Amino acid sequence: MLPQEIIKKKRDGTPLAAAEIDAFIRGLTAGEVTEGQAAAFAMATYFKGMTPDETVALTLAMRDSGKTLCWQHLDGPVLDKHSTGGIGDKVSLILAPLIAAIGGYVPMISGRGPATPAAPSTSSTASPANTRVALERLQEVVAEGGCAIVGQTAELAPADGRLYAIRDVTATVDIRPLIVASILSKKLAAGLGALVMDVKVGSGAFLPSIEEARRLAADLVAVAEGAGLPCRAVLTDMNRCLGHTAGNALEVREAIDFLTGRKREQRLATVTLTLAARLAELGGLADSADAALLMLQRALDDGSAAERFQRMVATLGGPADLLDQPERHLAAAPLRRPAALDVEGFVQRIDVRALGLAIIELGGGRTRPEDAIDHRVGLSDVLGLGDRVDKDRPFAIVHAADEADAARAIDRLCAAVTVGAEPPSSAMSPIVEGAAAS
Repeated sequence: MLPQEIIKKKRDGTPLAAAEIDAFIRGLTAGEVTEGQAAAFAMATYFKGMTPDETVALTLAMRDSGKTLCWQHLDGPVLDKHSTGGIGDKVSLILAPLIAAIGGYVPMISGRGPATPAAPSTSSTASPANTRVALERLQEVVAEGGCAIVGQTAELAPADGRLYAIRDVTATVDIRPLIVASILSKKLAAGLGALVMDVKVGSGAFLPSIEEARRLAADLVAVAEGAGLPCRAVLTDMNRCLGHTAGNALEVREAIDFLTGRKREQRLATVTLTLAARLAELGGLADSADAALLMLQRALDDGSAAERFQRMVATLGGPADLLDQPERHLAAAPLRRPAALDVEGFVQRIDVRALGLAIIELGGGRTRPEDAIDHRVGLSDVLGLGDRVDKDRPFAIVHAADEADAARAIDRLCAAVTVGAEPPSSAMSPIVEGAAAS
C-alpha cells in the first residue's frame, strides 16, 4: 500500500482499514515512510479525526512495532497507572509500591517527549536509583520486588517515538486519537492486565476544560477496552499543586515522607488511594474499591509499601538507606528563598500553569528532550486554595541554583496567586469524577 494513498484517504475523510493503518505504521518503523509523509498523516488526522476502530487499529499497530513484554511467570496481576501530568504529581512513586505490597506487579515506564508546564519533569528520575534499564532487567526487578519505575525505552512501541517526534515539531501533538494511541500503545506493549488513567483537570492540567478531559478519559477507556486492556479513568483536580512540593528531588522526598508516615498531605493521599483502589479492584486484588482501600491503608500503616519502595530503589542500584537518610542521597539546591506576597489574606485562585513555568525556568524541566534537568530545584511548602498568606507565611519556598533564578521564580509565583479577605466559598474535591466505564 502506498503511503500517499493512505494519506489521501485520510485527508478526504474516508475511514482507514486496519490493514492500511498497520501498513503505514510498519513503513514508518522501517524508515520507508518519510517524515514528510508522517507529518501529512498527522495533519490529516488533525482535520478529519479518527473513528474508534481506527484508533484501536493505530494503537495495536504501534504496539506491535517493537517488543512486547510477557509476564506469565508471575503469580499476580500486572497493573499500571498513567497520568496526563500535573504540578507536584508524585503519585506514581507512592502507588507503585502500594500495589506491589498488596500482591500486584507494576512495571511503570515513564513517558517520552519534552516536558510541558503541566508536567515539567518526571520526579522518578531524581531518585538515586538507575532508571535506565534494559527490558530484561526491568522484568527481573518487577519479579523480585513487585514494582519498578524506569525511563522510557525505544524497544517498546518505537513507531510512537518516531511519530511523536514529528508531531512535536509540526503542531500536531494535541490530536486526541494520536494522544490516546501514543499512551496506550506503550501500555499494551508492557503486557498489562489492567490500567487506571489519572486525567488531570484545571489550570495546571494539560486539558484545563472538564469537557475536554471527559472526552479524553472516555476515549482512553474505550480504546483500551477495544484493544483488550481493562481500563478505568479518574478525573482529578489540578487547580492547585498536588501535595506540598513540585520539582524532582523535592517530590521524591515528599513521596518518601508519605510512605514512611512522616507526613501525608490529605489531597495527595485521596488521589493516590483512589487511583490505587480502582486499579486493585480492576486487577482482581480486591472485590470492591472499599475493600481495596482497607488493604492499601494497611500496607501504608504496617510499612510494607515503604519496604517495597526501598527494595525497588536498592534493586535498581540505589542506596539501601534512602528511606532512613533521604537528605544524604537527594540533591539539594544551594538557595532557598520565600515567595512572599505583599498582601495578607486567603488564597482564592492559583494559576497552576505558572508554577510549572517557574519550575522549568529554574531548570527543573525541559523545553526540548535533550535539555538537562536540575533535580535540585523546585518549590516546597506550597500553599493551596483557602490557605492564609501573610508576611510570615509565604506562598512557597523557592529552591534555586542562583539568586537570579530565584528572583524570576518569585516574581512569577507572586503574579500567579489571587488573594482575598475571606477563604473561597468552596474548593474543588481532589477527585472530580470517578471511574469512566467503557
